[in-house]
Amino acid sequence: MTTQPQSWSFPLQKDNGSAPMFIDGGWSAAISGATFPTYDPGTEEKIADVALGSEKDAEVAVAAARRAFDEERWMRLPAQQRGAILWRASELIKASADDLAVLESRDMGIPVPQARSMVLEAAAQFQYYAGWADKIHGRTIDLGPAERRIQGYTLREPVGVVAMIVPWNAPLISASKKLAPALAAGCTCILKPAAETPLTALWLGQILHEAGVPAGVVNIVTGPGSTVGSALAEHDDVDAVAFTGSTEVGRSIINAGAGNIKKLSLELGGKSPVIIMPDADLTAAIPGVAGAVFWNTGQVCAAGTRLFVHEAVFDQVVEGVAEEGRRLRIGYGADPDVDLGPLISAKQLERVTAYVDGGREAGAHVVTGGNRIGDKGYFFEPTVLADVDQTMAVMREEIFGPVLGVMPFSDVDEAVALANDTSYGLASSVWTRDGAVGHAIARRLRAGRVGINVHRAGGVHMPAGGYRQSGWGRESGPEAMENYLETKSVVSTLD
Repeated sequence: MTTQPQSWSFPLQKDNGSAPMFIDGGWSAAISGATFPTYDPGTEEKIADVALGSEKDAEVAVAAARRAFDEERWMRLPAQQRGAILWRASELIKASADDLAVLESRDMGIPVPQARSMVLEAAAQFQYYAGWADKIHGRTIDLGPAERRIQGYTLREPVGVVAMIVPWNAPLISASKKLAPALAAGCTCILKPAAETPLTALWLGQILHEAGVPAGVVNIVTGPGSTVGSALAEHDDVDAVAFTGSTEVGRSIINAGAGNIKKLSLELGGKSPVIIMPDADLTAAIPGVAGAVFWNTGQVCAAGTRLFVHEAVFDQVVEGVAEEGRRLRIGYGADPDVDLGPLISAKQLERVTAYVDGGREAGAHVVTGGNRIGDKGYFFEPTVLADVDQTMAVMREEIFGPVLGVMPFSDVDEAVALANDTSYGLASSVWTRDGAVGHAIARRLRAGRVGINVHRAGGVHMPAGGYRQSGWGRESGPEAMENYLETKSVVSTLD
């Protein structure tokens, strides 16, 4: 079992032994002095106490971000310098990758090698958006006949103060996907990590400070979403909110932001379909499906949790995916031989168990899995459910666990109809040897991302986001910059 990383640079064990918040360029205890514990989900043991932020702490953080924005502490720096600072942040993240991976693994349970890949993806976000800092330009516009002597042009300007609320299933990369483009755009930020996984976000605050981000430009407030998150979403001095989490909480963010008509970007839930055509290469499709649903113990918003298989290969695929699930090695994230870690919490374990039990009661057949593993740590078996239909909760609602529902189809039209029969629209994939069929289906699927013979793919250059109740806006790629920019039109006579 691992211990805490030796090079933790934020003052985790000073004073009252708790991890403080990062506000206005320095470390701060909660105004109340209260703390809350964060636990290792693989052992159920406490890792650290963390400052328990409140509405008052959120107020202090917003005030710091507003001062930094109004005083142009960040925007007055040359764009090339801001880009260089973001690049340095990327390098500092990579330099701490091993320790950050261990910390992320302990806080959320994911195996260390997978955590390390997420750390490097976070670094890639800052590297990519470092290049955008000096490439934000407006355009000139012809306003009419030359004799009118009127010139028009546009400016792209930062939206202002941005509150960022991120989830527990990928804390460091989720924070980086928001902070990097927002900083490239010139915004100031308040980051609220999930209460279950606050530690790598705090380290990221230290890294950005060391990279040269001025005081007040990035602030990190820890605490529950019901208090800190709501206070940030409602605050009149917050100009925009960037949120990743459940669709239910996303609705509350929309309502909270209505007071001053905030700009919102929302990456919400999913119930992503996977289609396997009869000509698919099953040697690739079967492990691909297993990876799509079981990676990170199914705690992925884009997980492929609904599988639709042509009836000609249905039995072979179902047994193949079930066998892939049985082969996965489940255990503590620090074990180098482990493929999957635990669920994040006792609450999440209860949720996943309830969905599987409800599926059984509704008539689903458990092909494999369906049970908790052991009595310490929140481990759950990879689970495949057959004999399901589209009316069952296991096929309609986001479970956020390693649970796959499988249904047969007879033709392409039925497969597409089943795939699109959802309130979500985040991700999807289709598996076929016929490229024309794959691209035709891709056009018909109502989802923000479609994979052809791949499900878990993308990267910092590719936009990601959802249709329908899976969200508003896009993260990654050039499109993410739009979440943090305003367009100003300027018209001038030339006389």
